Amino acid sequence: MSDKVRLTILAKPRAKRSRVVRCEGLSAEVALAAPPADGAANAELIEVLARALSVPKRALCIALGKSSKHKVVEVTGLEAAEASRLLLEAAAR
Repeated sequence: MSDKVRLTILAKPRAKRSRVVRCEGLSAEVALAAPPADGAANAELIEVLARALSVPKRALCIALGKSSKHKVVEVTGLEAAEASRLLLEAAAR
């Protein structure tokens, strides 16, 4: 059992509102209201995922893709099955 999981994220900046749009396993599409400038979209991505996964922001880290819309986010303190379930619930809201 691992308490670290990696999520594959497709970030879509400049959306009307920030939310998890869709999820399949440990992959998710996340709409972000922030523009992709000066790290604003990355910061908002961390906030959206922290809220969706019910973890503190410090438990999330963008491991790959800081300047790309395709990102890998590492989550500490959560198992894969739980992360997948929470992302699916967030996408259904």
